[in-house]
Amino acid sequence: MNKRITLLFASSALILSIFTTVAMAHEYSHGEVYIDHPWSRPTPPGASMGVGYLVIRNHGNSDITLIGASTPRADEVSIHETLMKDGVMRMQPLESGLGVASGETVELKPHSYHLMLEKLVKPLKEGERVPLTLEFEGAESMEVELNVQSLDDDASVPEMDHSAHQMDH
Repeated sequence: MNKRITLLFASSALILSIFTTVAMAHEYSHGEVYIDHPWSRPTPPGASMGVGYLVIRNHGNSDITLIGASTPRADEVSIHETLMKDGVMRMQPLESGLGVASGETVELKPHSYHLMLEKLVKPLKEGERVPLTLEFEGAESMEVELNVQSLDDDASVPEMDHSAHQMDH
């Protein structure tokens, strides 16, 4: 009897861990372009900007470029790069987009490439999914959802303060 209970418990734990992994990981594909784990962070009340991160995998034979994005949750979405220059971390927009060579992977992550969700309609809340359309040159547009994750999900990644970000448009 104890062996059955142990086996039942172990089986239940395995099934739960597989379900949790599948539920948390979300991937999208269209043609030869794959988008892995699009995510964001919650924003405080009144914040006008949010961020978007994801992984772009180009399994095609041609280079592609992420040239833009849009969401009903923000007036504008722009592609940025964070650089360290003279000991100061700076953000700059990628006016020509973000290239992903054939067979390559590019990760948008904190302190690197990222999407800026500018002029948010309302704050991003933990647990919600935010619709996002990614626009490419060399590939079809893709619809994905940013999973808004708790700030505690990855305590090892320090957040960048975007509050002083000035738009040059």
